[in-house]
Amino acid sequence: MKSQLRWVLMCSVVAMCVVNHQVWTAEKAPTIKVLIVDGAQKYHKPQDTTPVLKEMLEATGRFSVDVSTAPKKPSADYKPDFAAYQVIVINEGFGSKPWPKATEESFEAYMKNGGGMVSYHAADNAWPKWKAYNEMTGVGGWAGRNEKWGPYLYMDENGKVIRDTKAGKGGSHGSQTEFEITVRDTEHPITKGLPKTFKHGPDEMYAFLRGPAQNVTILATAHSDKGNRGSGHEEPMLMAITWGKGRIFHTVLGHHVKQIKRGSFVTTFVRGTEWAATGKVTIPVPEGFPDQPFTSKP
Repeated sequence: MKSQLRWVLMCSVVAMCVVNHQVWTAEKAPTIKVLIVDGAQKYHKPQDTTPVLKEMLEATGRFSVDVSTAPKKPSADYKPDFAAYQVIVINEGFGSKPWPKATEESFEAYMKNGGGMVSYHAADNAWPKWKAYNEMTGVGGWAGRNEKWGPYLYMDENGKVIRDTKAGKGGSHGSQTEFEITVRDTEHPITKGLPKTFKHGPDEMYAFLRGPAQNVTILATAHSDKGNRGSGHEEPMLMAITWGKGRIFHTVLGHHVKQIKRGSFVTTFVRGTEWAATGKVTIPVPEGFPDQPFTSKP
């Protein structure tokens, strides 16, 4: 009996040491440096969403976040120091002014050498003439995009990836509704541990996105209802993309502040940002996901 008791006590001590080690490791994990890049655009308000995205990331304790806002008029002096950060969150959109050529080239070099990028919602509407950027987002919409930019990317009802080369405009969404998201890659670090299906919204559901569609892993989709200006297909909602040595997390969710405070957005966004920066995800899926909306500080 005494030997059994000693064995139980020893196991308990070992377990406590493992737990303490895990906590210590998490506490000592280096902070990930993030730069949110935004600028004036036609249909979205980064002045409202950027502060919430920043607070959302920093609330995890995993990130420190700076913001760089592009000038309303293109300026050769706009030169963010991309190399000082592990991941760049793009909060630009339709109507965003082009970056100076030297800044574009600096960002391309950063990504080729292993940088991280997050394409948030309307970021895939931005800069249709920037070839490398269109490759980084994989697919996009609006701003004149059509079959010349590449195929439509979606899944059929059986989960087969389709690259549809038919002619047509890129980009559409109907009225904001609640919709069900289906995880298609359950082993990817971003989506591992998420329920197979979960609700999101009400939010815009992007459809008819098209582009180079290379090196894209579709992580999650939603069915686009033809009755709401949709395609009738399983449209990509979350994607992981590689470009050079760089990693890109592309989320089409989150039209405005109300939508990005949804628990479904919060969890996928912070986990996707961590993956884009490091290739790994340590931020857990919270209990009660996706019904844990983010509350901003007063």
